[in-house]
Amino acid sequence: MSFANTFYNALVKRNSVYVTSIFAGAFAFGVSFDLGVSSFWDNWNKGKQWKDLRAKYVQDEE
Repeated sequence: MSFANTFYNALVKRNSVYVTSIFAGAFAFGVSFDLGVSSFWDNWNKGKQWKDLRAKYVQDEE
């Protein structure tokens, strides 16, 4: 029961803190989900993407 009281007093008691924590949590989830999916996609398609094949087709001009 003390966890519920602590949670209520820390986040839910004041609406401004509650809404701010929801927005911060949603932002953090969005960023971490995007990074996770991008990492999965890069590992799944390793060697098939332009960033992996670029060196074969593009010559740097010096």
